[in-house]
Amino acid sequence: MKFIVTEDYEAMSRTAARVISGYVSSHPDCVLGLATGSTPIGLYRCLVEDYEAGALSFKDVTSFNLDEYRGLDPQHDQSYRYFMEHNLFSHVDIDPARTHVPDGACPDAAAACAAYEQSIAEAGGLGLQLLGLGHNGHIGFNEPCESFPAAVHPVELTESTIQANSRLFDRVEDVPTRAITMGIGTILKARRILLIAGADKREIVEKALTGPITPWVPASVLQLHRDVTVITCGE
Repeated sequence: MKFIVTEDYEAMSRTAARVISGYVSSHPDCVLGLATGSTPIGLYRCLVEDYEAGALSFKDVTSFNLDEYRGLDPQHDQSYRYFMEHNLFSHVDIDPARTHVPDGACPDAAAACAAYEQSIAEAGGLGLQLLGLGHNGHIGFNEPCESFPAAVHPVELTESTIQANSRLFDRVEDVPTRAITMGIGTILKARRILLIAGADKREIVEKALTGPITPWVPASVLQLHRDVTVITCGE
């Protein structure tokens, strides 16, 4: 596991963008696993800048997002499909047909999960998976629980995650309580993993990546992966 500590958020974002840019440049038809949340916004901004400067192309890239809220239409301004369109997809040359986000609007969650897992496998698996980190150690929406979920699955969000996400909604009551997420097994099949975490995650980063491996701290399982880069910032 490789650790990189940068001076601030902007440096973290640029450093992480260089990792992804380098991977895409050397693997033009790669499969990227992408994340949402406030932490990767700066990274996506850097990737858009690289594209606009002519230094990067996504035209042959395929992407799969980690998760999506259940019950939100893709056009809803708090859906993760909307987030990705707003922060990355609509600003670069990626083929919309190659961008994948779990179908949170599907009434049959089990079928949506199975189809998403199959689509990842049919694409050849994840080449590089970008991850953020929740304050309770969740990756994707894999919340602390008794076991590591193997595949894409529906999940009930914990109260701490709902509260953390409520800053993006008008009221906490508007925050979806259910989601679809890649499983821990799905994530671990990625050939490379890039984890980014801001200064406010310092405590959980240390707990997850140097403490015991336990499903009660889901990110701790990353200690078992052969190729993980962790980028954090000092402030």
